[in-house]
Parts: sequence; structure tokens; C-alpha cells
Amino acid sequence: MSKENLYLCMGSACHQLGVYEVLPKLQALIQEYDLEDTIELKGSFCLETCSFGIVMKFQDQHFININAQNIEDKFLQEILPVIQKKDLEKQAQS
Repeated sequence: MSKENLYLCMGSACHQLGVYEVLPKLQALIQEYDLEDTIELKGSFCLETCSFGIVMKFQDQHFININAQNIEDKFLQEILPVIQKKDLEKQAQS
């Protein structure tokens, strides 16, 4: 099964907003929810939504206003459901 890419913006605006504090927390969440075989976390240059804080992208969906304090909530409420839905769709097609 191929992995889906989950992009974390590492551009200069996100760098200034603390993306390097978000990164280890996000890596831990991916491990905690056993997603290493499902998604691949990749750094990205600017995702062009700089005014909305740190940004992540999964498929065509952007997740905005991420910071070190809210990454766990954003992951659980917004990002994880999208990843799990896509994973279920893949399994159904197999």
C-alpha cells in the first residue's frame, strides 16, 4: 500500500511562527495513532496561506492556524478524520 503525503509548511512565515515546535509533536501523534504505514510526513515550502498561521496539507485540503499549543486538538478534530476516511476508502477498493 502506498503512503499518502501529509505536508507541513516549513516556509519562512511558518518558521517564524514556530513550526519547529509543532514538528516533534506531530511526529509523536503520527506514531501514537499508528499512521507510519499510512501517511508520510513531508516538509514543504510555502503553501501560500501565510496569513493563516502554520499550515498543513493533505491531498487537496489545507489545515490552518496550527501552533504548538493546538496541534494535538487540530490533529484529532480535523486532520485525523480526513486521513482515516481516505484509509477506509482505500481499503474498500481493495
